[in-house]
Amino acid sequence: MTHTALPADYGERVYAGALGKAIGVYLGRPFEGWSHERIMRELGPIDYYVHEKVGAPLLVTDDDIGGTFTFIRALPDYDNTPDLTPVQIGQTWLNYIVEGRTILWWGGLGNSTEHTAFLRLKAGIPAPRSGSMELNSQVVAEQIGAQIFIDGWAMVAPGRPELAADLAARAGRVSHDGESVYAAQALAAMEAAAFTESDIDTLLDIGQSFIPSDSLIARMVADIRDWHRKEPDWRKARDLLDESYGYHLYGGGCHVIPNHGLIVLALLYGQGEWDTSMMIVNTCGWDTDCNSGNLGCLLGIRNGLAGFGATHDWRGPVADRIYVSTADGGRAITDVAAESVQIANIGRALAGVPAIQPKNGARFHFELSGSLQGFQVTEGTLENVNGHSASGQRSLAVHWDSGNSSIQATTPTFIPPAAIHMPGYQLMASPTLYAGQRVRARVEAASDNTEPVSCGLLITHYNGHDELTSVPGPTTMLQPGDAADLTWTVPATGGQPVASVGIAVSGTTHAGTVYLDHLTWDGEPDLAFERPSEGGTMWRRAWVDGLDDFNGRYPEPYRLIQNSGRGLLIQGTREWRDYQVTATLRPHLADRTGIAARVQGLQRYYALLLGSDGIARLVKLLDGERELAQAPVPWTLDRAYKLSLTVTGNRIVAAVDGSTIAIVEDADRPLRTGAIALTVENGRTDCDAVRIRPS
Repeated sequence: MTHTALPADYGERVYAGALGKAIGVYLGRPFEGWSHERIMRELGPIDYYVHEKVGAPLLVTDDDIGGTFTFIRALPDYDNTPDLTPVQIGQTWLNYIVEGRTILWWGGLGNSTEHTAFLRLKAGIPAPRSGSMELNSQVVAEQIGAQIFIDGWAMVAPGRPELAADLAARAGRVSHDGESVYAAQALAAMEAAAFTESDIDTLLDIGQSFIPSDSLIARMVADIRDWHRKEPDWRKARDLLDESYGYHLYGGGCHVIPNHGLIVLALLYGQGEWDTSMMIVNTCGWDTDCNSGNLGCLLGIRNGLAGFGATHDWRGPVADRIYVSTADGGRAITDVAAESVQIANIGRALAGVPAIQPKNGARFHFELSGSLQGFQVTEGTLENVNGHSASGQRSLAVHWDSGNSSIQATTPTFIPPAAIHMPGYQLMASPTLYAGQRVRARVEAASDNTEPVSCGLLITHYNGHDELTSVPGPTTMLQPGDAADLTWTVPATGGQPVASVGIAVSGTTHAGTVYLDHLTWDGEPDLAFERPSEGGTMWRRAWVDGLDDFNGRYPEPYRLIQNSGRGLLIQGTREWRDYQVTATLRPHLADRTGIAARVQGLQRYYALLLGSDGIARLVKLLDGERELAQAPVPWTLDRAYKLSLTVTGNRIVAAVDGSTIAIVEDADRPLRTGAIALTVENGRTDCDAVRIRPS
């Protein structure tokens, strides 16, 4: 493989770009779709977060964030080939998107461009025809969506605008066409170039070099640059843009032309400086979260971490937290630092250089400057600092003042209480941490502490009232300057999902500091998924619901109903490797029902399926369905069948009622990791509990 040189600060620039994307989306989301006039009348110039003014949460599930950090997974899912095709990206859509629930605006055929394209893909129409204006009309095909998801394609191609533009076009044509794809190509090229080039005019020239010179995007950008040379007031330039390229000139709900124009206008008039550029792009109105997110990513890459303005604390309120709601529920509760490492490693693979695994692959490593990775603290403050690490360069400092006798620093592992009833896009998630897994952390007491402190690991989990219950682990006494490695196997939680993990410090009477070097976990879970005796609803929400009907009104813990086709009920994470999953199913009326292992979405898994034709089949879903083995199993409605799948390395063992029916060694693109699922096809099945244990 040819090796391509990467910028020395590549990883940090990816992190800055991803932060800019998230902050930009959170900044613009509360007033998305507002006109410039309404923004000025009700909010004034957008200098900082305004969510509290409109009664909205800061952290939200959003299509801009969800699509950006999901569709880029097409590259690692297809071995990071630079020859990735639109068909493969379209298949990635079908794998990760839960219809009607995740990522997209589900506005209907011919109304929402992305929903229209999804329906084409689902009907078997491959990309790029799925997004073509020939099939979907020019108005539908030229809305904003191709542009808002492009940042990942740029960040895996640092200093390679030609590759970024090419990938953005392939991805954009899954759902869009024409000027929308040109806008995506131009912006992706600019972002990729911004890793090595800071001059704004040069970046604009680079972006324009990848699209037709007679395109509407090219003509509009030329006009904006001309206005900028002649007119010093961005407000008057905005009026010119509205007059010449505004919404009133184009059909659809959110056309790409005006919104791409605002990104260029804000970049020029803000001169690439964060505070001014973001104020302009958000105060101008229209699709504010999309425009602010794209521009935020570009500015993050161009300016680096030091460029997030000196006037406000943009990073602190976010603390790296993002939600990525997909069929891969174990990746939903995540953070910008973690996603940045994933993206940078894709870029490294494309460049032919080895991946990085900070602190031996620790989930929370704090190696990126200023990163908090979702951690929040009670009765204290947090700070990302240099030093105090055995295997890295940075750590998370947990500070407290005198009089604080108990300090907890935790990060979410599942839907936090503030997001349970979050408005807008649905947050579908599974916990990232489970009973039976081993949590490991390294802590160090500051040498200038004036007293020893007790420090230990901690989890919280939901209870029957959907409130949090704390469960402390073993503690160790830290003398000033001492360090310790903490290890704890997560105990059973009564079937309730683990909501957060972190450290607890107690026994303090004076101000002090403990440094968290890293925190991570490993191993497979060992627990039963069943209805908790104390009740609550969060145990059900821990399942990613890819069914037509799954709710709490039935007597069985799990009544799965699928009116058409196959539906899945998924829980777990992509990191699970070797385990056995067992469940007793009672098909009430269905064509097929079963269990699945190593589930990596709706289109990637192994499944043991009982059929109404009296055949049990072991199948593999990966770019279509392939039968690996079959055996006769008589089918009786409402009879209980105990099914099990054991996956170890490339070996899959399937059993029904304790009798092995298939042992298969999968050597053809094996699925090596993934979650578990229950499944039903064209009908209903019931289940009381699902058991998972290390194989």
